[in-house]
Amino acid sequence: MITSEEIKSRLWDGATELRGSMDASRYKDYMLGLMFYKFLSDKTLETFRNNAGLGRISESELVEAYTQNREELGEELDKMIQQALGYFVAPEYLYQKWIKDINTGDFEVQKVTDSLNNFEKTIAVTGDSDDFKGLFSSSTLDLTDTALGSNLNERNKSIKALINLFADLDMVALQRSDVLGDAYEYLIGQFAMESGKKAGEFYTPRQVSEIMAQIAAKNSNIQSIYDPTVGSGSLLLTVGKHLSKEVQKDLSYYGQEKNTATYNLTRMNLLLHGVRPEKMTVRNADTLSHDWPEDPSQANVGVQFDAVVMNPPYSLKDWNKAGLKVSDPRFEIAGTLPPDSKGNFAFLLHGLFHLGTNGTMAIVLPHGVLFRGGSEGDIRQRLLEKNQIDTIIGLPSGMFTNTGIPVIVMVLKKNRPVGEPVLIIDASRGFVKVGKQNVLQEKDIAKIVDTYSSRDEIEGYSHLATHEEIIANEWNMNIPRYVEADNDEIAQDVDAHLYGGIPKSNIDELFVLNKSVPEVIESSFEVLREGYLMLNKSMEQLTEEVIKAPQVLAKNDELRKIAESFVAKYWHILRQVNLDSDLTTLMSEMLSEIKEEVSSIEFVDAYSAYQIVAEIWKDSLTKDSELIAASDFYTIGRKREPNMVTKGSGKNKRREQDGWIGMLVPNELIAKHLFASEQEEIEALKNKAQEIDSELSELVEAAKVEDSEEYEALYESLKKNEDDEPQDAFEAKTIKAELKRAEKETSEFEWLKRVEKLLADKSSTNKSVKEKEKQLKEAVESKIENLTNEEIDMLVFEKWFAGTVDALVGLVEKPLRQELSTIALIENRYAQTFNEIDAQVSELEKAFETLASELVVIQ
Repeated sequence: MITSEEIKSRLWDGATELRGSMDASRYKDYMLGLMFYKFLSDKTLETFRNNAGLGRISESELVEAYTQNREELGEELDKMIQQALGYFVAPEYLYQKWIKDINTGDFEVQKVTDSLNNFEKTIAVTGDSDDFKGLFSSSTLDLTDTALGSNLNERNKSIKALINLFADLDMVALQRSDVLGDAYEYLIGQFAMESGKKAGEFYTPRQVSEIMAQIAAKNSNIQSIYDPTVGSGSLLLTVGKHLSKEVQKDLSYYGQEKNTATYNLTRMNLLLHGVRPEKMTVRNADTLSHDWPEDPSQANVGVQFDAVVMNPPYSLKDWNKAGLKVSDPRFEIAGTLPPDSKGNFAFLLHGLFHLGTNGTMAIVLPHGVLFRGGSEGDIRQRLLEKNQIDTIIGLPSGMFTNTGIPVIVMVLKKNRPVGEPVLIIDASRGFVKVGKQNVLQEKDIAKIVDTYSSRDEIEGYSHLATHEEIIANEWNMNIPRYVEADNDEIAQDVDAHLYGGIPKSNIDELFVLNKSVPEVIESSFEVLREGYLMLNKSMEQLTEEVIKAPQVLAKNDELRKIAESFVAKYWHILRQVNLDSDLTTLMSEMLSEIKEEVSSIEFVDAYSAYQIVAEIWKDSLTKDSELIAASDFYTIGRKREPNMVTKGSGKNKRREQDGWIGMLVPNELIAKHLFASEQEEIEALKNKAQEIDSELSELVEAAKVEDSEEYEALYESLKKNEDDEPQDAFEAKTIKAELKRAEKETSEFEWLKRVEKLLADKSSTNKSVKEKEKQLKEAVESKIENLTNEEIDMLVFEKWFAGTVDALVGLVEKPLRQELSTIALIENRYAQTFNEIDAQVSELEKAFETLASELVVIQ
């Protein structure tokens, strides 16, 4: 079984290798288009298999049976499959036929073009037919494009390589287990990162999608969702993912996309994620120029949706090419049109117009919409007066591939209670750097969504802005006006610099220490003068007293019990997962539970605990839970698979098998625990080799020192470069030649003999290391299939949860150590007064003057 992580890695590695110099934003259309055609072919064959009552036969036998039946039944078979799927792929145009032609040497790119063109003719003429029409238009998949190769032969090679990338994948089985949709979405994201600015046309970063989707999905009574700038469809799908299975069954997806290639990508993405054609309505058109969707029975009332999500182009210039007026029903609420130079509010008003009375809208916008004046200021004021802006979330800069500017997510609702304040969240500082991008961690997303739900005010993070406050700020919603960022800088104290001492006010501000271990802090400082203290012990001693204080140890014990109970509970559950298990829900339950459990302990950051568990899922559980669900824990624990490695480079670059690796149990852990003595023996040999290397290095350096014994005996045996300069190693053949020349029992002979022995010892030791490592590798690979249940338990537990309990318990000390570091900083800052520094400067100046007077100028 192939897991979602494996298929993602394999397909992206293949894409990277095959596309060469072609622009990623263009190559994605070829790769994802052909991947989708493989899905259509597999779906056709599966439908035929089910209708023909065929059992488990090979794919080649299935293709042969389909071909024979079509010859006999003709249009009758076509209509049967067409009725079930809305389309069919004829036998001669199957993806499998391309693969067969490749294997027999009969492949031509024209056959692919013919197949894609023919698909249009096989679509049933029904209300759903638009969902498949034009998917493979030449504007999307132009197989004559020279970017694929400068001539027909080169293009043939490129297309064949791409076709073979999906050849062995059962797309139907992968879709059934959600792996296919995940892989497709992953590839879209990877292509977006490679595409840079062009990615803005089709992709919203996953973390932003998650925030918007989780907020929209808080309204559980959702039957329809709409994205007017749908891109690849990822936002729609992410909202759906956060709804219950029951809700998903009847969920209707609506989207509109101006770019034709991206519009095709949207439809493919939705279909691959199992969205039924009758549940998706996607249109290729300009959202702003012509309102859609419309309700023919009510000309001035657009179709209303339970959720609207969108990531429109930022500050789109000349958006009003259609010459729209304020009388357009979408803009009537604002009383004015957005400026032609910036279309942000035009998109917002369009989405708001289509939002149902009890729905939620989330839109990504540049910060400027919060404070700019003119017509944008008028629109913002009107929306605030009508109480339709619910939440503003400030995000970090550098999150998007197509812009480095910071953006916001604005949440809007139509039925907010009168007087309800606007929640403002400043999440701009919670991120990590990944390459060139700033990325929100899982804990950051969770904190944003939790704060949105609870509407809590958190100092330096969130604030509920009242109507009166907003009026006082003249309708300016710039986040710093409402949320003052925490200032980590500790102000300089002039008196402390002049006369020494630690300002008592600084110590009083250490809230966690003063609340947790007040007696330790009180006994650790003495009054130097009014308002200033001095530390009466070393920082090491103070730190030890704090960490070992009874209150801290009691918290450690409390959190340890929570952590151990949590790990034990989910260790049991995770080993029992099966095909009926909802792994996404299981992950959510684990994350929610650890956050709730840890939040009961004062001063411990529950979101850091959340992140610890999220990392376990990212590193191991996502893949491992899929493997276990498809088999069972102990069976998969004894399975191994080829270890494929990349060798060579350029034209010689290839994938080869290098032994075996455990599918669930890592080889390294097997070696560590079950072959410890063998590893120790190898380590001892490596240490011996290092000691020999060190001794040889010393002799090399000694041999370079003229007039030394080593120089006389060994210099000629050093390796030399083209300029006859000595290098950092001995030449073994020269050593032998010199030994033959040297007289026995001389110093020269002894030095040469010593080097010869060291070189021989090094060679034999390295050889032993290689032999032992090979033996260990083979023993570990063999052991995988013979692991006992107890051994699998021990090894997998370590893989998943090694260090988890200690990491969670360590959260107790984290805020304490942060404040202890503040004490160390302050103590060091005021350790020397200005007078003491001046005295030192004077002493140095005197010393310099004395030295200068002793200098003698030589004429």
